[in-house]
Amino acid sequence: MRMFGLIMLAIGMVTLATAQEKEKAVPRSASELKAIEALRKMGALVLEVAQNDNHLDISYLQPDEKFGDSHLAPLKELKGVVHLNLRNQPVTDALLVHIKSIDSLTKLHLEKTKITDKGLAELKGLKNLEYLNIYGTEVTDAGVAQLTDLKKLKKVFLWQTKATKAGAANLTKAIPGVDVNLGYDDIKLPEPKKEEPKKDMKKEEKKKDAKKDDKKADAKKDDKKADAAKDAKKDAKKEEKK
Repeated sequence: MRMFGLIMLAIGMVTLATAQEKEKAVPRSASELKAIEALRKMGALVLEVAQNDNHLDISYLQPDEKFGDSHLAPLKELKGVVHLNLRNQPVTDALLVHIKSIDSLTKLHLEKTKITDKGLAELKGLKNLEYLNIYGTEVTDAGVAQLTDLKKLKKVFLWQTKATKAGAANLTKAIPGVDVNLGYDDIKLPEPKKEEPKKDMKKEEKKKDAKKDDKKADAKKDDKKADAAKDAKKDAKKEEKK
Protein backbone atom coordinates (compact mmCIF):
# COMPACT_ATOMS: atom_id res chain seq x y z
CA MET A 1 0.00 0.00 0.00
CA ARG A 2 2.82 2.33 0.85
CA MET A 3 4.48 1.68 -2.53
CA PHE A 4 1.15 2.28 -4.30
CA GLY A 5 0.78 5.60 -2.48
CA LEU A 6 4.28 6.69 -3.55
CA ILE A 7 3.51 5.80 -7.18
CA MET A 8 0.27 7.80 -7.12
CA LEU A 9 2.09 10.77 -5.58
CA ALA A 10 4.73 10.66 -8.33
CA ILE A 11 2.02 10.53 -11.02
CA GLY A 12 0.29 13.49 -9.43
CA MET A 13 3.51 15.53 -9.41
CA VAL A 14 4.18 14.76 -13.09
CA THR A 15 0.61 15.73 -14.01
CA LEU A 16 0.96 19.02 -12.10
CA ALA A 17 4.27 19.82 -13.80
CA THR A 18 2.76 19.09 -17.22
CA ALA A 19 -0.19 21.33 -16.46
CA GLN A 20 2.14 24.14 -15.40
CA GLU A 21 4.17 23.77 -18.59
CA LYS A 22 0.98 23.95 -20.66
CA GLU A 23 0.06 27.15 -18.89
CA LYS A 24 3.42 28.64 -19.95
CA ALA A 25 2.74 27.71 -23.59
CA VAL A 26 0.02 30.25 -24.22
CA PRO A 27 -2.19 29.27 -27.19
CA ARG A 28 -1.65 31.40 -30.29
CA SER A 29 -4.29 33.77 -31.54
CA ALA A 30 -5.91 33.44 -34.95
CA SER A 31 -3.85 36.38 -36.26
CA GLU A 32 -0.62 34.73 -35.10
CA LEU A 33 -1.49 31.42 -36.74
CA LYS A 34 -2.35 33.27 -39.96
CA ALA A 35 0.98 35.12 -39.86
CA ILE A 36 2.92 31.88 -39.32
CA GLU A 37 1.11 30.28 -42.27
CA ALA A 38 1.94 33.30 -44.46
CA LEU A 39 5.62 33.17 -43.50
CA ARG A 40 5.86 29.47 -44.29
CA LYS A 41 4.24 29.96 -47.69
CA MET A 42 6.98 32.48 -48.50
CA GLY A 43 9.70 29.97 -47.65
CA ALA A 44 10.37 30.78 -44.00
CA LEU A 45 11.14 28.05 -41.51
CA VAL A 46 9.10 28.82 -38.40
CA LEU A 47 9.83 26.66 -35.35
CA GLU A 48 9.08 26.78 -31.65
CA VAL A 49 12.25 26.89 -29.56
CA ALA A 50 11.28 23.81 -27.52
CA GLN A 51 8.37 21.44 -27.00
CA ASN A 52 7.12 23.40 -24.01
CA ASP A 53 8.45 26.79 -25.08
CA ASN A 54 6.51 28.52 -27.83
CA HIS A 55 9.06 31.27 -28.43
CA LEU A 56 9.77 31.36 -32.16
CA ASP A 57 12.87 30.75 -34.27
CA ILE A 58 12.34 32.07 -37.83
CA SER A 59 14.81 31.51 -40.67
CA TYR A 60 14.83 32.24 -44.39
CA LEU A 61 17.23 29.56 -45.58
CA GLN A 62 17.00 29.95 -49.36
CA PRO A 63 18.10 33.29 -50.90
CA ASP A 64 15.16 34.99 -52.64
CA GLU A 65 15.81 37.81 -55.12
CA LYS A 66 12.22 39.04 -54.66
CA PHE A 67 12.62 39.31 -50.89
CA GLY A 68 10.72 42.39 -49.71
CA ASP A 69 8.21 43.93 -47.31
CA SER A 70 5.72 41.07 -47.68
CA HIS A 71 8.28 38.61 -46.27
CA LEU A 72 8.70 40.57 -43.04
CA ALA A 73 5.34 42.29 -42.55
CA PRO A 74 3.74 39.23 -40.83
CA LEU A 75 6.30 39.47 -38.03
CA LYS A 76 4.38 42.31 -36.40
CA GLU A 77 1.54 39.87 -35.62
CA LEU A 78 3.78 37.47 -33.72
CA LYS A 79 4.72 37.40 -30.05
CA GLY A 80 7.89 35.88 -28.68
CA VAL A 81 10.12 35.87 -31.77
CA VAL A 82 13.59 35.32 -30.25
CA HIS A 83 15.67 34.20 -33.24
CA LEU A 84 15.54 35.68 -36.75
CA ASN A 85 17.85 34.59 -39.55
CA LEU A 86 17.93 36.75 -42.73
CA ARG A 87 21.37 35.65 -43.88
CA ASN A 88 22.10 36.08 -47.60
CA GLN A 89 18.75 37.75 -48.32
CA PRO A 90 18.69 41.10 -50.19
CA VAL A 91 17.57 42.90 -47.05
CA THR A 92 17.91 46.68 -47.32
CA ASP A 93 17.95 49.39 -44.65
CA ALA A 94 14.32 50.21 -45.42
CA LEU A 95 13.17 46.63 -44.68
CA LEU A 96 14.55 46.73 -41.15
CA VAL A 97 11.59 48.89 -40.13
CA HIS A 98 9.69 45.58 -39.79
CA ILE A 99 12.18 44.35 -37.19
CA LYS A 100 12.68 47.37 -34.96
CA SER A 101 9.65 46.64 -32.75
CA ILE A 102 10.46 42.96 -32.07
CA ASP A 103 11.92 43.62 -28.64
CA SER A 104 11.85 39.90 -27.78
CA LEU A 105 14.70 39.21 -30.25
CA THR A 106 17.85 37.78 -28.70
CA LYS A 107 19.58 36.57 -31.88
CA LEU A 108 19.67 38.30 -35.27
CA HIS A 109 21.48 37.21 -38.45
CA LEU A 110 21.98 39.95 -41.03
CA GLU A 111 25.23 38.75 -42.59
CA LYS A 112 25.67 39.06 -46.36
CA THR A 113 22.71 41.45 -46.63
CA LYS A 114 22.57 44.97 -48.12
CA ILE A 115 22.31 46.85 -44.85
CA THR A 116 24.44 49.89 -44.01
CA ASP A 117 24.92 52.19 -41.02
CA LYS A 118 21.51 53.71 -41.71
CA GLY A 119 19.82 50.35 -41.20
CA LEU A 120 21.50 49.71 -37.85
CA ALA A 121 19.69 52.75 -36.50
CA GLU A 122 16.49 50.67 -36.73
CA LEU A 123 17.86 48.15 -34.22
CA LYS A 124 18.14 50.53 -31.28
CA GLY A 125 14.91 49.24 -29.75
CA LEU A 126 16.05 45.60 -29.57
CA LYS A 127 16.98 45.83 -25.90
CA ASN A 128 17.16 42.05 -25.40
CA LEU A 129 19.47 41.39 -28.34
CA GLU A 130 22.45 39.21 -27.35
CA TYR A 131 23.81 38.09 -30.74
CA LEU A 132 24.21 40.15 -33.91
CA ASN A 133 25.92 38.97 -37.08
CA ILE A 134 26.49 41.65 -39.74
CA TYR A 135 29.58 40.32 -41.48
CA GLY A 136 29.91 40.92 -45.21
CA THR A 137 27.95 44.20 -45.10
CA GLU A 138 28.77 47.87 -45.73
CA VAL A 139 28.66 48.73 -42.02
CA THR A 140 31.32 51.18 -40.76
CA ASP A 141 32.41 52.41 -37.33
CA ALA A 142 29.55 54.93 -37.43
CA GLY A 143 27.05 52.08 -37.62
CA VAL A 144 28.77 50.09 -34.88
CA ALA A 145 28.52 53.17 -32.64
CA GLN A 146 24.72 52.96 -32.91
CA LEU A 147 24.74 49.62 -31.08
CA THR A 148 26.07 51.02 -27.81
CA ASP A 149 22.60 51.14 -26.18
CA LEU A 150 22.07 47.40 -26.65
CA LYS A 151 23.55 46.54 -23.27
CA LYS A 152 22.71 42.82 -23.43
CA LEU A 153 24.87 42.21 -26.49
CA LYS A 154 27.34 39.38 -25.98
CA LYS A 155 28.56 38.67 -29.52
CA VAL A 156 28.89 40.90 -32.59
CA PHE A 157 30.43 39.61 -35.82
CA LEU A 158 31.99 42.21 -38.12
CA TRP A 159 34.02 40.15 -40.58
CA GLN A 160 34.45 41.71 -44.01
CA THR A 161 32.85 45.02 -43.09
CA LYS A 162 34.26 48.54 -43.13
CA ALA A 163 34.40 48.63 -39.33
CA THR A 164 37.86 49.01 -37.79
CA LYS A 165 39.59 47.89 -34.62
CA ALA A 166 39.01 51.35 -33.21
CA GLY A 167 35.25 51.05 -33.76
CA ALA A 168 35.22 47.59 -32.18
CA ALA A 169 37.20 48.88 -29.19
CA ASN A 170 34.69 51.69 -28.64
CA LEU A 171 31.84 49.17 -28.57
CA THR A 172 33.60 47.00 -26.01
CA LYS A 173 34.06 50.05 -23.81
CA ALA A 174 30.36 50.89 -24.05
CA ILE A 175 29.21 47.29 -23.41
CA PRO A 176 31.56 45.52 -20.98
CA GLY A 177 32.02 41.85 -21.79
CA VAL A 178 30.80 41.98 -25.39
CA ASP A 179 32.85 39.91 -27.86
CA VAL A 180 33.35 41.91 -31.07
CA ASN A 181 34.84 39.67 -33.73
CA LEU A 182 36.57 41.19 -36.76
CA GLY A 183 37.55 37.82 -38.21
CA TYR A 184 41.16 37.30 -39.27
CA ASP A 185 42.12 40.69 -37.87
CA ASP A 186 41.48 39.23 -34.40
CA ILE A 187 43.76 36.26 -34.94
CA LYS A 188 47.42 36.82 -34.17
CA LEU A 189 49.26 34.72 -36.69
CA PRO A 190 52.75 33.48 -35.75
CA GLU A 191 55.52 35.48 -37.32
CA PRO A 192 57.12 33.63 -40.21
CA LYS A 193 60.49 32.10 -39.42
CA LYS A 194 63.37 33.94 -40.95
CA GLU A 195 64.88 31.66 -43.51
CA GLU A 196 68.63 31.55 -43.78
CA PRO A 197 69.81 32.87 -47.12
CA LYS A 198 70.19 30.01 -49.53
CA LYS A 199 73.67 29.47 -50.74
CA ASP A 200 74.25 29.90 -54.44
CA MET A 201 75.13 26.36 -55.44
CA LYS A 202 76.63 27.43 -58.75
CA LYS A 203 78.96 29.88 -57.03
CA GLU A 204 79.95 27.20 -54.53
CA GLU A 205 80.65 24.76 -57.32
CA LYS A 206 82.72 27.37 -59.17
CA LYS A 207 84.74 27.99 -56.00
CA LYS A 208 85.36 24.26 -55.63
CA ASP A 209 86.39 23.98 -59.27
CA ALA A 210 88.70 27.00 -58.87
CA LYS A 211 90.33 25.34 -55.85
CA LYS A 212 90.82 22.13 -57.85
CA ASP A 213 92.34 24.12 -60.70
CA ASP A 214 94.67 25.86 -58.25
CA LYS A 215 95.77 22.51 -56.86
CA LYS A 216 96.39 21.18 -60.36
CA ALA A 217 98.37 24.32 -61.26
CA ASP A 218 100.43 23.92 -58.08
CA ALA A 219 101.02 20.27 -58.90
CA LYS A 220 102.21 21.18 -62.41
CA LYS A 221 104.57 23.78 -60.95
CA ASP A 222 105.94 21.19 -58.56
CA ASP A 223 106.44 18.75 -61.48
CA LYS A 224 108.24 21.41 -63.50
CA LYS A 225 110.49 22.19 -60.53
CA ALA A 226 111.25 18.50 -60.12
CA ASP A 227 112.06 18.17 -63.85
CA ALA A 228 114.26 21.25 -63.70
CA ALA A 229 116.12 19.79 -60.73
CA LYS A 230 116.70 16.53 -62.61
CA ASP A 231 117.97 18.40 -65.66
CA ALA A 232 120.33 20.41 -63.45
CA LYS A 233 121.75 17.20 -61.95
CA LYS A 234 122.29 15.71 -65.40
CA ASP A 235 124.11 18.84 -66.56
CA ALA A 236 126.28 18.75 -63.44
CA LYS A 237 127.34 15.13 -64.12
CA LYS A 238 128.21 15.93 -67.71
CA GLU A 239 130.45 18.79 -66.55
CA GLU A 240 132.23 16.45 -64.10
CA LYS A 241 132.98 13.91 -66.83
CA LYS A 242 134.63 16.59 -68.94
